[in-house]
Amino acid sequence: QVQLVESGGGLVQAGGSLRLSCAASGRTFSNYGVGWFRQAPGKEREFVAGIARIAPVTSYADSVKGRFTISRDNAKNTVYLQMNSLQPEDTAVYYCAVDRDTTIGRVTTTAHNYDYWGQGTQVTVSS
Repeated sequence: QVQLVESGGGLVQAGGSLRLSCAASGRTFSNYGVGWFRQAPGKEREFVAGIARIAPVTSYADSVKGRFTISRDNAKNTVYLQMNSLQPEDTAVYYCAVDRDTTIGRVTTTAHNYDYWGQGTQVTVSS
């Protein structure tokens, strides 16, 4: 079992930055890929960024490429999402999730491939 806790969300003006953290406890975190997803009101949950068990293999949604950066610190059992140049359309609840498939270099963008999820953290970007 893996428990995930997201933090770092909040209210920011357009053009601002936030850094989200996903802290994991339980099984060996470094064995797993981790993804960030988001869900805005009335919309489907969508993939934002992912990082393989062996960094620096990463993947990003087109909408965030060049603005968001995912990274991990396995010693701290934490994955980060640095979000720069935030826009109102980035407003959503952000979730981190763990993929138990240990294939080296795997980053899956499909939500149902992830096995453990955090409770989410709200990000609101004002115009």
